[in-house]
Amino acid sequence: MLAMALGLVIGTLVGFGRLSPFRAVRFVCAFYVWLIRGIPVLVLLVMFFSGLAAAGFYRFADMTLFGVTLTASFQAAVVGLAVHEGAYMGEIVRNGIQAVGKGQIEAAKSIGMTTLQLTYRITLPQAARVIVPPLGNDFNHMLKTTSLASVIGVREIFLVTESLSATTFKTFELLVAVALAYLMLTTVWNFVQMWIESRLRRHETSDHMQRSTRERLFAAFASNPDGASFRR
Repeated sequence: MLAMALGLVIGTLVGFGRLSPFRAVRFVCAFYVWLIRGIPVLVLLVMFFSGLAAAGFYRFADMTLFGVTLTASFQAAVVGLAVHEGAYMGEIVRNGIQAVGKGQIEAAKSIGMTTLQLTYRITLPQAARVIVPPLGNDFNHMLKTTSLASVIGVREIFLVTESLSATTFKTFELLVAVALAYLMLTTVWNFVQMWIESRLRRHETSDHMQRSTRERLFAAFASNPDGASFRR
């Protein structure tokens, strides 16, 4: 959750940066997306945890925050996953922003809206309907990608399962259990995503949907030669 939240923040900044009027900002954001999307997640995690320390740039250390101890491997995993997700979130946000009609943006500017007001009142609310479906799919993928953090020593459910299998020798049963756990998590998120999407489309009334259905049915009968007697 923490990595996804940070990734969403990074992605939002990158998405707006890709559409910036400044060429240098567009280049930096585009380069970030190209670089991170081309590196496997596992390589990123090991690079942040071991590579940076080996090169002498930065070494993650255990820290305590609000009484909770955050291990070095956990911090590296959060940063690595967030940086990875930020690149994909940037493209999702950029596509969502571009889906907003230019006429609405120009109309908002014409009535004196500031850039901040335009972003929060016009751009983001309308872009959300385009952003949420791929965002939900990416979050679903993130839930399963967290298992890779076990490689750098993060004690998540896959690493715990491996430790238990080494002592109980019930490898298959434990792997089935962990697979069901991931399946349950992704299933719950699918329902959450469906609820969010339905809330974003709550302005679409049932009358409008029924009218669209009638129009489609009429068009189907009109295009069917066998429906001539039905039309008469």
